[in-house]
Amino acid sequence: MTKIAKRVMFQGTSSHVGKSILTTAFCRILAQDGYKTAPFKAQNMALNSYVTLSGGEIGRSTVAQAEAAGALPIVEMNPVLLKPTGNSCSQVILLGTSVGNYSASEYQNHYSQRAWDTVKKSLDYMETHYDALVIEGAGSPAEVNLKKNDIVNMRIAKECQAPVFLIADIDRGGALASIVGTLELLEPEERALVKGLVINKFRGDISLLEPALTFLKEKTGIPVLGVIPYLEDLGIDDEDSVSLQDLPSDHVMRDIHIAVMQTPKISNFTDFDALNHEPDVNLRFVQQGDMIGDPDLILLPGSKNTTEDLLYLKRQGYAKEIVEMAEKGVPVIGICGGFQMLGEKVCDPLHVESSNDEVEGLGLLPYTTSMHGKKNTYQVTFDCDDLPFLNMQFAGKGMRGYEIHMGETTLTKPAQSLFHIVQRSEDKVDLQDGFINEKRNVFGTYCHGLFDNDDHTALRDSIAQSYLLINATSVGMVPDIDDTIIKDTSLFRPELVVADVVYEPQETRLLREAKAAGCQTFNGMYMLLHQGAKAFQIWTGQEMPVSVIKEKYFSVK
Repeated sequence: MTKIAKRVMFQGTSSHVGKSILTTAFCRILAQDGYKTAPFKAQNMALNSYVTLSGGEIGRSTVAQAEAAGALPIVEMNPVLLKPTGNSCSQVILLGTSVGNYSASEYQNHYSQRAWDTVKKSLDYMETHYDALVIEGAGSPAEVNLKKNDIVNMRIAKECQAPVFLIADIDRGGALASIVGTLELLEPEERALVKGLVINKFRGDISLLEPALTFLKEKTGIPVLGVIPYLEDLGIDDEDSVSLQDLPSDHVMRDIHIAVMQTPKISNFTDFDALNHEPDVNLRFVQQGDMIGDPDLILLPGSKNTTEDLLYLKRQGYAKEIVEMAEKGVPVIGICGGFQMLGEKVCDPLHVESSNDEVEGLGLLPYTTSMHGKKNTYQVTFDCDDLPFLNMQFAGKGMRGYEIHMGETTLTKPAQSLFHIVQRSEDKVDLQDGFINEKRNVFGTYCHGLFDNDDHTALRDSIAQSYLLINATSVGMVPDIDDTIIKDTSLFRPELVVADVVYEPQETRLLREAKAAGCQTFNGMYMLLHQGAKAFQIWTGQEMPVSVIKEKYFSVK
């Protein structure tokens, strides 16, 4: 007898209530409990996508869930992906492959049945290849105008008889009304599948919420199974650009300022997540009406509609400003669609992305790009042999990323390439990617995930040749006491002396893990002492009694 996976499904009263996060959490929980677990989302609408090992394209949030489950991401986990290209129009991707652009009415009224057949086949595959499925809905199941052609919410729940947990975001307000209203709009057989309610993003004293929980149970007959606190900085890939609204904007005191141009059709903005987690970087998304300011670096992200986003930059005056700043030496980097914008011209003769035949580019790099019908989707491995950027030389081997683009870029005059691609998905190749300008301050590439490649090899080699490691950054200081500059504890060895200038806490995670590996360690108290002595001298003109201060305070833990 063929095994059928256990199923659980998360649906929400609206978008952005926390379905993806809870799905991710349950994937990890069930995997830790010993189940071969996988996520499943029948249909996703997102511009943040990922390329599987087979070269198929799926939603990035599904990939994060697969990683939480310890499962290899495959296209059956997200059989339908809709990538908006313009108002009421999306590129439709079935089982990882683009099948064309469709208007909302065309898709809903004609194409959704074909999509449903693909969903059912994928669900059958997932149910027979895994022990447990954690299924995620989309939006709300109570959109009566869309229910006829629904393939992602209650139709899925009924198809596999999955128990449904309904999630509401109490941080937005109106959570009780949204729960009651959603349940009222469900058919009796749909409502019967809802086995529990979840209140998400709660702040404050839980006792103050008790009357509301009692009300929900009495009103709906369905118990509230959990109240999840508001959690910040989870570090899990976001589904779409709506999450950019939640990014912190108070990093103004950091040393390096990076401006990301947030165009209307921005895609794969998670390319820059790694930069946002650097302790000395302020990553700011420049929205319509914002000033670019005086950044240390400008980033042009990917786009689902390159020509329209390029025209947006021109209309807003950003294009002219970026060119002027680049000519003054400000570094500019373009990824995928941003790479195409940096060239002389972007052509779309087949109207693959828009009705624009061609749009003049920023002219910062010597090439043109022409859109064509074939979509390139690959995982890639690439080397950087010699990249002269900002008067520095960069090199690296075995870097990883992925390609998602429909353009073909051709040089109009010679230019130095950036990367040597050695593998596309499972095939060995010998290809060049990207270009850099003659001033060495502007470059572009088709390789997404570029900034996720830390130079671990250089770090490992440097530490292996050293006997003293000093952390001179603020990483590990309160309140971020669980952070450390050295994530790989295998770099520590007993003969290595490790020092940290951080003095609050006195024993950082870096020092704690180094000590456990047998290293001699020193904390930041001595820096504090002598820093204080110098400040004392500057302000008073006298010498601070260092020995007295040391004796009086350094014994205090």
